[in-house]
Amino acid sequence: MVKNVLMVAYHFPPIRVSSGLQRSLAFSKYLPENGWKPIVLTAHPRAYEKISDDQLKDIPENVPVVRAFALDTSRHLSIAGRYLTFTALPDRWVTWWIGGVWSGMRFIRKFRPKVIWTTYPIATAHLIGLTLHKLTGLPWIADFRDSMTEDHYPSNKLVRKVYLWIEKKTVYSCSRAVFTTHGAIRMYRNRYPDIQKDKWVVIPNGYNEEIFSEIEKSLSVSKKTDGIQQKTPLTLIHSGIIYPSERNPNHLFKAISSLKKEKLIDREKLKVILRATGHDHHYKTILEQLNIADIVHLEPGVSYREALVEMFKADGLLLLQGKNCNHQIPAKLYEYLRARRPILALTDLNGDTASTLIEAGCNYIAPLDKEEKIRSVLLKYLSALETKEFLSLSDNIIVRYSRKCQTKNLADLLDEI
Repeated sequence: MVKNVLMVAYHFPPIRVSSGLQRSLAFSKYLPENGWKPIVLTAHPRAYEKISDDQLKDIPENVPVVRAFALDTSRHLSIAGRYLTFTALPDRWVTWWIGGVWSGMRFIRKFRPKVIWTTYPIATAHLIGLTLHKLTGLPWIADFRDSMTEDHYPSNKLVRKVYLWIEKKTVYSCSRAVFTTHGAIRMYRNRYPDIQKDKWVVIPNGYNEEIFSEIEKSLSVSKKTDGIQQKTPLTLIHSGIIYPSERNPNHLFKAISSLKKEKLIDREKLKVILRATGHDHHYKTILEQLNIADIVHLEPGVSYREALVEMFKADGLLLLQGKNCNHQIPAKLYEYLRARRPILALTDLNGDTASTLIEAGCNYIAPLDKEEKIRSVLLKYLSALETKEFLSLSDNIIVRYSRKCQTKNLADLLDEI
């Protein structure tokens, strides 16, 4: 017998984001294969800063989707770019709470779901889940993904206070709290020592095998038609947001600058593409000051499929993760693994990101904040790219992170509840 689950997710097509929507979209696609029918409650597209139609076709036709009333406070409720603080607590989409609860109750009466599932990083989603859970008594899975609060996050004291309230209410009210890494769960076990251990569950991020297979086939046909062309210079890609604090690339930039001065690399040998950093203006100044704008290129965002095609075509893939995020893993890591391109990871060896990469067979890793070590590893990495001396990645590990496998884990959790 198929059972219904109400899925509350802000990130859902047609929103245009780097990877945030892939988790919700994949769960909605593969849950029916595991005996659960998803009913998706998301926000009206007007609330999204950027939209794109490129993944609307990936929404299964038989999945009901309601786009509840929602506004973006900064765009819809501001005057001359300013708005009252309380109109953006816990976040700029708090109006979605009103629309989400109203539409959610209608959905619950119509489809009689057995479980409510909500997903962060939009805090209002958990606020909707908390309210619907209290109104209906339905069991609730809170998909945190990453930590909701940390010692200095959110930085605004009032916002942090509201976040902490929502986090605490969620942890004590939900049936299961799901995170994407073991490091995040260790953090929350220490924070809430009185919570029973079986409440904490890990379901990692992953990749969508169907989309990757589709792209591989199209690239295979393209190669047969166009022939294989030798690429110069070596192209290294970083796809997605580069946060100035959590993924600070300054030491990488300095390493590239010093290697250029010593004439060990130049634009004829290396091209680094930073795709959709979200902070181009900030990095543009640094690249010009270090005289490496001819090697490191800031490029605008592209559609999800175009980004994956670029990963496949690149000589290598770049991953950045600061030591202050040791309990997190960038979602793109799993897509990098599936693309099976050589990975250069600048991250702390003691973090969850490095552990996952090492387990998969990736061994070109250096701390993000150590220029000399980055220099050394980068030179070895580029040499290996030229000679194609890379160990093959573990297929068993890669398959484990397919979205289909992770959806099976979610379905088992739903069955358990």
